[in-house]
Amino acid sequence: MISVVNLQEKFSSFSDHWSPKIAGELNGQHIKLAKIQGEFTMHKHDYEDEMFLVISGRLIMKLEDRQLEIGPGEYVIIPKGTMHQPIAHVETQILLFEPIGTVNTGDQINDLTKTELERI
Repeated sequence: MISVVNLQEKFSSFSDHWSPKIAGELNGQHIKLAKIQGEFTMHKHDYEDEMFLVISGRLIMKLEDRQLEIGPGEYVIIPKGTMHQPIAHVETQILLFEPIGTVNTGDQINDLTKTELERI
C-alpha cells in the first residue's frame, strides 16, 4: 500500500537509543530511523556504504583522521571499509539508508549490536 510517512510520528513511537527501526524498504535498501545519544562503537562495514541524515540534534562522525559535524538537514555517506564512530552529545534523530542485512556495529559485535530490527 502506498502511503505518506510522517517522520515525527515515527520518531515519537519509540524512545530507546542506538536501536535502529526499519521505517521502509526499497531496491534492496532499508530506511532506518534511530535516536542516538552518547558514543557508539568505532567500527567499519566491509561491504556496505551507509548514509546518515540528521533530522534533529547534532551528529559528530569521528573518523580515523578527523571529525565531521552534521546538523539537521545534512547528511554524510560513509564508504564501505571506513572506520567511523557516531557520537551525539544531545539526543539526535537520524535516518539511515543502507543495504538490507547491514549490522549496526559492522565488524564489531558487542552489547550495542542489533540483529533483529523492529519495523515501525
